[in-house]
Amino acid sequence: MFKTGHLEGTDVAVACIGQGNNTAASLAERAIAEFQPFAMFFVGVAGGLRPWLELGDVVFGTRIYAYHGGKQQDQDFLARPRAWEASHLLEQEARLLARSAKASELQVHFDPIAAGEVVLNSQDSTLGEQLRHNYNDAVAIEMESAGIATAGQLNHDVHVATIRGISDHADGNKERVDATGSQSAAADNAATFAAELIAALPDDKPESRQETGEPRQQAVQNTNIASGNAQVGQQIGTISGVQSIQFGNAPDQPPRGERA
Repeated sequence: MFKTGHLEGTDVAVACIGQGNNTAASLAERAIAEFQPFAMFFVGVAGGLRPWLELGDVVFGTRIYAYHGGKQQDQDFLARPRAWEASHLLEQEARLLARSAKASELQVHFDPIAAGEVVLNSQDSTLGEQLRHNYNDAVAIEMESAGIATAGQLNHDVHVATIRGISDHADGNKERVDATGSQSAAADNAATFAAELIAALPDDKPESRQETGEPRQQAVQNTNIASGNAQVGQQIGTISGVQSIQFGNAPDQPPRGERA
């Protein structure tokens, strides 16, 4: 179920999807099919992988690692990850917002995030070592963003980004720290930054496909115009809306069979 509303004049739909990349991917696909949005954000909490991260800090995921891919050979785990970059447009808008007075009360970091299928609560574990050796630039870990990124890859005209609040340090103290209310505080900070980012998006962004009735990429294709000596080949179907196309041989051109 989606809750819909408006934020600074922008239509917004929100859903709570639960844990796991598979669920995230499935429901993200449903959201895209239903609303055909300009942008999609995954907002929530994450475990911090760096001691300099404070509880409540916000991380904008510049890259998402699906770190569970690999090959186990004898005693070695050979990493075979997948990775997705954040939308360049959303990242640039987020960096601009993070420098503004409006977001000055939030500490926002721009770094990669690791997304897998387990809750990490010990950085001295085998998984902790794997992350340090193979995904050394990841500063946070969670369980959904790889699914969201996959849905975004399949829908290339949707801008996708992950925004996470740090609720613990994945260091064995998760339950104790969570009991202090750190998850709610971290989620609030992530949601605050996401809402401010949505409000800061350019006013001239393309309309959603739902409003136009046509995919945005189709609208771009329809702007192609042949003129001059350009030739247009048509196998089947109908071409309409262009007045200056002449079928047959272009002026001063020999019949097709006589051309070299």
